[in-house]
Amino acid sequence: MLNRAFSFPLVVCLATGPLSAATDPFVGEWKLDISRSKIFDRMKVESIGGNKYSVDVGDGRPVTVAVDGKEQPGNDGVITSVLAEQPDSWKIVNKKDGLVVLKASWKLSQDGNTLTDNFASFAPDGSPSVSLRYVYKRTNRTSDSGFAGTWESTSQTMDSVFLLKIQPYEGDGLSIIIPAQNQTENVKFDGKDYPNVASGRRVNEDTLEIENKSKGKITGTQQIKLSSDHKTLTLSVYTAGQNEPNNILVFGRQ
Repeated sequence: MLNRAFSFPLVVCLATGPLSAATDPFVGEWKLDISRSKIFDRMKVESIGGNKYSVDVGDGRPVTVAVDGKEQPGNDGVITSVLAEQPDSWKIVNKKDGLVVLKASWKLSQDGNTLTDNFASFAPDGSPSVSLRYVYKRTNRTSDSGFAGTWESTSQTMDSVFLLKIQPYEGDGLSIIIPAQNQTENVKFDGKDYPNVASGRRVNEDTLEIENKSKGKITGTQQIKLSSDHKTLTLSVYTAGQNEPNNILVFGRQ
């Protein structure tokens, strides 16, 4: 994707009752099981004339790019380049702060109805952190041929190990860590409101629920739930107004 880095929505604040993080059942190291996970992705590519395209990777913030291999601004400080190696093959490179954060290769099937996206995201030290292969089906075709159209994912496979670490933080808090991306979120259970979080609560010892907000509106809900034996962690992500989760990420305890 043009502005995608493989990451998971993490909790900024959860309001909860007193529970020692040292004995919190969420504490531990967790490995993503891609075969048990459901990751849905949708994107729209629209030709706007010449070699320029508008690309929306599902976040409602389309990026205009020229498919000429030259670097150009994207969202959130990302610099993007898109090169047509062949009429049915695009190569995409994203940089941020001068560092490569993502490389992707898009390939169309012969009938133009399937798009395969092989991409890798990179850690700050330049090492690959996650390698994924998405397969999309075309749900509608525009008057333009090629990559223009709307695409929905049908499958995904992962060629790397993705770990999530949860550790105690300041008494009853938690630190949620993605080692491959050098990313840490510190969670405070103090009941206060934080940016982009409407509310969070511990439903019970094994279930957390969080509502996310943007500009005062709820944009989605996340549920983090442990299995009864505390060996499996499931993160379900809901879009606002939907009763079924878009993405379900299943982790096994290490």
